[in-house]
Amino acid sequence: MLPMDINFYSLGAAGEVTGSKHVLEIDGKSYLVDCGAFQGSRAEADRKNRNFGIPVDRIEAAVLTHGHHDHCGLLPLLVKQGYRGNIYATPASRDISSLIMMDSANIQARDAVYLRSQAQKKGEKFDWQPLYSEKDVVQAAGQFIGVSYKRPINIGEGVKLEFYDAGHILGSAMALFTVGQGGNETRILCSGDLGRKNMPIIRDPEIPPAPDYMVLESTYGDRRHDTINDAMKKLAEIAKRTVKNRGKIIIPAFAIERTQELVYYFHLLVDEGIIPEIPIYVDSPMATNATTIFQIHPECYDSQIHEAFIKHHKNPFGFNSLHFTTSVDESKALNNHPGPLIIISADGMCEAGRIQHHLIHNIGDPNVTILTVGYMAQDTLGRRIRNRETDLKIHGQWFKRRAEVEEINAFSAHADYVEAGDWLDSLDTSALRKIFLVHGEPKAQTAFQKYLTGKGYTVEIVQYGKTYGLE
Repeated sequence: MLPMDINFYSLGAAGEVTGSKHVLEIDGKSYLVDCGAFQGSRAEADRKNRNFGIPVDRIEAAVLTHGHHDHCGLLPLLVKQGYRGNIYATPASRDISSLIMMDSANIQARDAVYLRSQAQKKGEKFDWQPLYSEKDVVQAAGQFIGVSYKRPINIGEGVKLEFYDAGHILGSAMALFTVGQGGNETRILCSGDLGRKNMPIIRDPEIPPAPDYMVLESTYGDRRHDTINDAMKKLAEIAKRTVKNRGKIIIPAFAIERTQELVYYFHLLVDEGIIPEIPIYVDSPMATNATTIFQIHPECYDSQIHEAFIKHHKNPFGFNSLHFTTSVDESKALNNHPGPLIIISADGMCEAGRIQHHLIHNIGDPNVTILTVGYMAQDTLGRRIRNRETDLKIHGQWFKRRAEVEEINAFSAHADYVEAGDWLDSLDTSALRKIFLVHGEPKAQTAFQKYLTGKGYTVEIVQYGKTYGLE
C-alpha cells in the first residue's frame, strides 16, 4: 500500500485555551478531533463559535477526547449544519458530553429570553439567536459511537482509532490514529487534555504505543502546581477561617470532575478530624447529574478510591453535610443562609450559570472567600476575580469586591509542564518526529517549547491558518 497523504491543521485552541477543534486530513478526507466552544468575552466568543471553519460535508468522522464544553460544546452546531456521520467517544465521555451540551442549549435559551427583555426595555433591536437547541443536542447524542479504552476501531479507509486514558476527567482519552497499512503506517497521538498522576477518583494517564507525531496540550506550559498536601493544608485553613468568621466559601467549579474532587477532599478533611463538618451545597443541576454519571462509571476509577473509600463509605461523593440543590428556589435561599457555609457552583470560569448570582449576592462581603481552583481563560469573569480586580461587572452591573480571593492550583486536572515532560519521557519516543503544541496561551507555549526542546524533542507551536504535512 502506498503511503497516505496526511495533513494537520487547527480551527480552535491554537495560541489560546478554549475552542478545541483540530483536523487530520487523510487523502483528502477530514477527521475532526474535538469540536469545542470558545469561551471569553460574549461578543468574541459568539463570533468565533458561529464561524465554524470547515464545511460539514468534508468531515468523514468526528472524534471527541472528553466532555468539557471547550471540547464538545459545538457538536450540536455541527449536526445542525448537516453533519450526519459518527462521533466517536468513550462511553463516559458520551454521557458527560450529552449533559454538557444540553446544559449549554438551556443556558443559551435562557440568555436569549433575558437579553431580549433587556433590549426591549432599552428600545433596542434584538436579533441574537442561540447557536443550537435541545433538538440539535438530541440529534448529536444519537450520532455517538461508544468506544472503550484500548479497543481499536476502523473509522475510515486505512484509518484506525484507539483510545487511551488521559487521566484528565472521567472518560477522558488520548486519541491514537494509525494511518496506513502493511508496513506504511503512521501513528498520530492527540493528547486531548493531559491529566496528572496520583490524583483522586480517576486513573493516571496511560502510556500509549510509540507515536510518530503528537498533538499535545500546553495549558500549564509555564507553571507548576502546588502539591496536594500543601493544597489540603490551605483548604483546611480557609475552612477553619470561614467557621471562625461564620462566613461563606464560594467556589466556582467545573461541574465535571472538579466538583466531585472537592467534595472528596472536604470529606477526607472531615473524616480525619482536621476540620468540622460544614454544610456544603452543590448548587448546579449539571454537577448533580454529573455525580450520578460518576457513580455509574466505576470502570474509570483508580485503585485508591476503590480501596480507601468505597469499602468504607460506599459513596465517595456524598456525606451527611453535603446537599444538592434541586430547584431555583433552593438556590436563591442560599443567599439568606447563615454561615459557615460552602457553595460549589458552576460555571468554573464564572461566565454563566448560578455562580454569577452567588457572586452578585456575596462579592461585597469581607467574610466571604471566593476560592478559585481551576484554569481561568483570558477575558473571563473568573480570570478577573483570580487577578483580584476590585470592580467587577456581572449581568451588566458593576460590583465592588470586598470578598477575599484565594487560589489553589493543585486541584487542576491539567498536567503542569514538568508533569507533562515526565509523562513524555516515560513513552517510547524513538519514532517521534515532532510534537505540535495546542491548547495554550502564547507565553505558556513558548516556555513549554523551550523546556521540551531542552529535553531533546522537536516542537512546533501550531498557528491558525497553517497546514502541517505529516510524512
